[in-house]
Amino acid sequence: MSHSLVLDLSDANKLLVGHQDHYIRPANSKDLPQISAIEQLTSAYPCSNKQLQNCIHQTYVLCQESAIQGFIVIAIVENQAELHNIAINPEAQGKGFGSLFLQGLIQALPTRIEQFYLEVRVGNYRAIRLYHRLGFVKIAERKDYYRHGLGREDALVMARPCKQ
Repeated sequence: MSHSLVLDLSDANKLLVGHQDHYIRPANSKDLPQISAIEQLTSAYPCSNKQLQNCIHQTYVLCQESAIQGFIVIAIVENQAELHNIAINPEAQGKGFGSLFLQGLIQALPTRIEQFYLEVRVGNYRAIRLYHRLGFVKIAERKDYYRHGLGREDALVMARPCKQ
């Protein structure tokens, strides 16, 4: 299947200039084993391989040489974009790659995109700090949105304008 969300990644990859062996590219079906492995390592309730396959045309990967270090799933409808998933290999976490990766994809979004949305667990403080640094603000809260252990956890809905 061809990549339905085509982004110009040249500016996104310029953000990685200090990391010569890293680059961002569209994902393809051959990437699924590495994407799935990262999803299993980073999510308490990981997506199934079928779910990952179904959104492969909306997925971008951060590579170090030929190894995938992270992935992002972005959906675009009309003039809005939504982050569906972001995950960085635990071995590559804490080095700023999540921030550079997301920042690069935000810059690569088509100019018609006015708003970028995401949902995050209220307890995912590390991600919330990252999103605040990238200009996202809380616009709503969804009660009991995520499974959490034997209970449920709220989600923050965050957004940022893309034309800053």
